[in-house]
Amino acid sequence: MPFAQIYMLEGRTEAQKRAVIEKVTQALVEATDAPVANVRVWIQDVPKENWGIAGVSAKDLGR
Repeated sequence: MPFAQIYMLEGRTEAQKRAVIEKVTQALVEATDAPVANVRVWIQDVPKENWGIAGVSAKDLGR
């Protein structure tokens, strides 16, 4: 069972997350020949203050 875990900064819309799930699922089906029903995708929204870029939080960088 292919399982994709994706971390993203918070703020994506439900439609954007739906598109990520659909496209990642399709990529895993194509790459592994797994049945689509066996693919799992988990999106973890990370608060901007918990994501560091070059020693600074994404929130402080205005991301």
